[in-house]
Amino acid sequence: MTNRQDGQIDALIIGAGIAGLTAALELAKQQKQVIILDNQDESQVGGLARSAFGGMALVGTPEQKRNGIKDNPEVALKDWYSFANFSDDDKYPRQWAKHYVERSFEDVYCFVKNLGVKFLPAVNWVERGLYSSGNSLPRYHVMWGTSLDLVEKVMTALAPYINTYVHFKFNHHVDSLLTAETNVVGCCARAIQPGNVNIKADANTNNKYGNEGVNFYAKNTIVASGGFTGNLQKVKENWPSIWSKPPKNLLNGTHPCGDGAMHDEIAKHGGNLTHMDKMWNYAAGIPHPQPKFSGQGLSLIPCKSALWLDADGKRIGPNPLVTGFDTNYLCQRMAEQKQGYAWQVLNWKIASKEFAISGAEHNIMIRDKKFFRFLKETLFGNHRLIKQMQTESDHFIVANSVAELTKKMNAIAAENPIEQAILQQTLDDYDQILARPESQWNDEQIRRIEHARKWKADKLRTCKPHPIQDSKHGPLIAIKVMLISRKSLGGIQTNLNSQVLDNTEQCIKGLFAIGEAAGFGGGGASGEKSLEGTFLSGCILTAQQAAKCINRD
Repeated sequence: MTNRQDGQIDALIIGAGIAGLTAALELAKQQKQVIILDNQDESQVGGLARSAFGGMALVGTPEQKRNGIKDNPEVALKDWYSFANFSDDDKYPRQWAKHYVERSFEDVYCFVKNLGVKFLPAVNWVERGLYSSGNSLPRYHVMWGTSLDLVEKVMTALAPYINTYVHFKFNHHVDSLLTAETNVVGCCARAIQPGNVNIKADANTNNKYGNEGVNFYAKNTIVASGGFTGNLQKVKENWPSIWSKPPKNLLNGTHPCGDGAMHDEIAKHGGNLTHMDKMWNYAAGIPHPQPKFSGQGLSLIPCKSALWLDADGKRIGPNPLVTGFDTNYLCQRMAEQKQGYAWQVLNWKIASKEFAISGAEHNIMIRDKKFFRFLKETLFGNHRLIKQMQTESDHFIVANSVAELTKKMNAIAAENPIEQAILQQTLDDYDQILARPESQWNDEQIRRIEHARKWKADKLRTCKPHPIQDSKHGPLIAIKVMLISRKSLGGIQTNLNSQVLDNTEQCIKGLFAIGEAAGFGGGGASGEKSLEGTFLSGCILTAQQAAKCINRD
């Protein structure tokens, strides 16, 4: 069965995430005919952006200026390079990095503002760098309403074009690309049942979904299928060779739909995959209390003031782990943990002020735009979230004494029990430093906390250092954390038009890749590690470049 539409469809978009939706919108504005195929239900339009927190690294915005931040593309590019660690061969990633810092204001900030998106007034300072500079100043902007609001506003903008210029095909899984000579002319997709993501292949027909495929033809095919970090096997296969081996209990912080199947399909047609060992995973994951798929995890935003301990209850060192400076380093150190997990130990005071979970699901005051309740929780502590995690997660332990804490920790880590005396000594050693006058504090974690608190936005969310065992700020809390997959920094190599390149740097005619599928541009625009907040914005930038190229034809 075929559905031949030669000459009628200008662009076939594989994936209805924020990259695919942005490309569709920009094409529809120029009266281009577009079909969007997505393997999920219509209720999941927007993909991972529906559940993401919604932070964006932006350069030279009014929010920065109101906060006294003097930023420009030159400073931002220097910061980018400090984290990217590009090689001399990284021609296209370098081009995309430069394009990002030069165009993030016009092509991302102005684009989303024109849609009606608003940002919180405070600009956060993340990825400050541990051994290199990282973000030398704050540029992480948080969308009011999280990225779910962005999805809804893009869909509102698309509404006048739907069924006239933009045609959605939900619950369609793309099996293969279609070619004519050396050109890509469309794809073959199969209709599937809603939510039917991980069906095993039929041994007799070799048909994963058990029904016949439909051929969709178009002048241009845009792959916006996301990354591969929802496929933990592929994550492990591409694990950085210079790191310790990937843990067996790696959590999935993405979705099984992000399986990298389109990466493999494009490679079959000569497309170049690059930097596949570059990933933006997170160091502090816990199993999702109500998982929607096997192995689903929650990505915690670790408290700066929490102590990171190994499986024996000793402080991880020699450099203490502190969030907000170099996420890639935290992941590297977590990969070294022989038991595959670590502990964060803190108290209720620290947790209420600093603890957070990435994504829209657990940031409901921002997601639902409840400003006064958000302000109250920011100023007086998010006790609601702490109580929720205490109730829902067995990895989130609350206790009134070190003895009780040790007992509860060992209940979920029986394979490697902690000795109470070791945990007690670890806490005592740290607390003794903080019991001294401030002029005698001598600890790298405390220095970094003090540095973070000098920026007003971080001061609101970072406790003044105090002994963890201080009874005024109890009870004690321990969180068992593991590595969790998140984003692919590498992917399908593209030029600045988002056209897919082969291994000779020639364009594969009719084929584009955008968003995470393209490593957010060039097959690895971030290089070794990201300045954070470059993902949603990278999706928008790459989508716009593809649309501009097609609209010029």
